[in-house]
Amino acid sequence: MKGYHVLLAFMFSIVSFGQNTYSKLINQADDLLEEHEDEQSKRQAFSLYEKAFKSFPDSITAADLSEISIIASELKEADKAFAYLDRLIKIERAQYGFPGWQNVTNKRALEEYKNLLDDPRWASMMSEAHALKAKFDVNLKKAEKEFYKVKSTKELASTNGKKLYEEIKAYNPYLPKAKQDYSISFAINDTVKTSFFIHLPKNYSPEKEYPVLFFLHGAVRYNNLQEFQTKELSLGGWNRYYTKYGDLDEVILIFPSGGKKYNWMTSNDGFFMIPAMLREVKKAINIDDNKVFITGHSNGATGSFSYLMKDSSPFAGFYGFNTQPKVFTGGTFIENIKNRSFINFSTDEDYYYPPNANDSFTSMMNELKADYKEYRYNGFPHWFPEFDESEPAYEILFKDLKERQRKSFNKELTWEFDDNAYGGVDWLTNIKLDTLGQKADWHKERNFKITKWLEYDKAENLQTIEVDKKAFDIPRLSGKAIARYKDNEFRIETSRVKSLSIAISPEMVNLKNKVKVYVNGKLYYDEKVDYDTAFILDNFDKTRDRKTIWINKIDITVK
Repeated sequence: MKGYHVLLAFMFSIVSFGQNTYSKLINQADDLLEEHEDEQSKRQAFSLYEKAFKSFPDSITAADLSEISIIASELKEADKAFAYLDRLIKIERAQYGFPGWQNVTNKRALEEYKNLLDDPRWASMMSEAHALKAKFDVNLKKAEKEFYKVKSTKELASTNGKKLYEEIKAYNPYLPKAKQDYSISFAINDTVKTSFFIHLPKNYSPEKEYPVLFFLHGAVRYNNLQEFQTKELSLGGWNRYYTKYGDLDEVILIFPSGGKKYNWMTSNDGFFMIPAMLREVKKAINIDDNKVFITGHSNGATGSFSYLMKDSSPFAGFYGFNTQPKVFTGGTFIENIKNRSFINFSTDEDYYYPPNANDSFTSMMNELKADYKEYRYNGFPHWFPEFDESEPAYEILFKDLKERQRKSFNKELTWEFDDNAYGGVDWLTNIKLDTLGQKADWHKERNFKITKWLEYDKAENLQTIEVDKKAFDIPRLSGKAIARYKDNEFRIETSRVKSLSIAISPEMVNLKNKVKVYVNGKLYYDEKVDYDTAFILDNFDKTRDRKTIWINKIDITVK
């Protein structure tokens, strides 16, 4: 038995030595390529790759196959390039779980392999790659069809508004799922598609309602929309603690793919995506409507903050790692935070948003008595989630998520906006701007100055520089409304508002009595409100929300 353990130890030491030596050779090659661009250096790097491949064939990775095939192409070593490519395109789960054929079907391939394009073998190889892609796409669509499959139901056929309301509350057309992980396609418009990856609890049951957490990635200006995503890319790496604690707490995780034009930070063209994806998921999965959250890192954290500022109604709370709390597509109207919550996990060595600005922002939040917390981790850079020391932040996030519920029927709401597409929150809805109207005395801009910023110099050292800028941009005139209700009476103050609507729920008012609406001290409405079947169905179709069900609305034109 002792000899057996010695043999095992020897075998593992050989494996470890092999992987270590393989990595050294590959790293040497990569260093050469990074430091030099001449042909001689490329040939030296190519030789190191080949030596590593020959000496340690069990250590070869798909990423290294891709790299050596590109080098071979650049050196016009066509035979070797095609030999490596032939191996690469057949790998089912290559780098980050993506299939190997994607290395030659993506847009970069035409540049990376330009020296191979006139070789007859390129057309043959592309034919094989497209055949593999076609087979992959069929399986992807098959899984997506299974994901969206529900019971055949006619439950929502009632023409009686009150009965329909109760039917929606009890609505459950859901079925068990064959898989835990799905990559789902999402149409942005008629010609552009992206995807989201969804990770379900291990023992998902269609009879149980689950919390949902959207994770918004960063670097939106440099990302491309992904036709499909993999669990290796979505659930590992910097996202490992979302996976760990999401699995422990049975939270559904959703990872959307954004790009330069369509995203959640710099573009209104893509801002609709997260609520629209949520609506689609609600068709297939039993979600707790009062426990849907958004988180993100860097640009994704700014995206999370932007939904808090512009479109918070479907969500219970918001989180961000290394956040820049600012709306990039219009004004940042910070009092909108009063309707929800935000937790910011910051670091003191962050070039994206400096600690002094976070101090000022937190001070403003305290003045507003907002539901806002900042947890700062000193000694860490912008890419905080990369470090294992970030794990306690995720524990805080998931503890808050477990305890927090959306409150759609708050008795007081405040909403400021500069775009009619985002004119409202919860029951204070469909607000329209009147930019020619008089601005009320109480309608004031909130902002603060930032005088110091962090940036890296040419030697990669973090420096403090002097700046003179405001925290928030206010590029357009805004409108604002503050609304309260009690005992069937709504009182609303407006500034630069042309019109608005009040959505009604039986959880807010007594339908047996009249509802009164005062706007700027003037009585605009004094009647009973009843269930409107068509309105209920239309609203449910738009939101798929079974917890916040609006039965009617009161439209007000401000005079």
